[in-house]
Amino acid sequence: MPGQALTVRLTTRQQMLLEGLIRARLTPQGLADRCRVVILSASGIQNIEQATQLTMDRQRVRRWRRRWSEAWADLTAMEDKEATDDELEAGIVEALSDKPRSGMPSRFSAEQITAIIALACESPADSDLPISHWTPPELAREAIKRGIVDSISPRQVDRFLSRSTSAPTRAAIG
Repeated sequence: MPGQALTVRLTTRQQMLLEGLIRARLTPQGLADRCRVVILSASGIQNIEQATQLTMDRQRVRRWRRRWSEAWADLTAMEDKEATDDELEAGIVEALSDKPRSGMPSRFSAEQITAIIALACESPADSDLPISHWTPPELAREAIKRGIVDSISPRQVDRFLSRSTSAPTRAAIG
């Protein structure tokens, strides 16, 4: 219903587990915020007020309120089947977790990325190259030559190195 926030219901046990997740030191902050949205929604606090209180936008509050409403029947069914607290908590975490996002999957496997980084740690002389330090274009050519990848741009090699190495180490490579 446009303009009307979804009603959020909680059992006492669900509320206890949500509060436990909020207090747990190892709970990711995003999950803790989602638990807060559910608890505040169940207590009747409107989306705008929650957004202000939790410093997030209304769309996020609305999204997690909707996701909880969609999952509530399954969670209460778990309770009816006498699920343990750990099982019910896992169901809650799953309901409040990010769904897979759209987008192009990675073209390179973790093994290929690791092999390229390992290649960067080798001396170029080991590959019979007359250079003293690897450059992204040289690494890209060598990765293709060794069959690590079918094709790769020097820019992509540079991204892998930037993500996986510290600045002093990366400076020594290229």
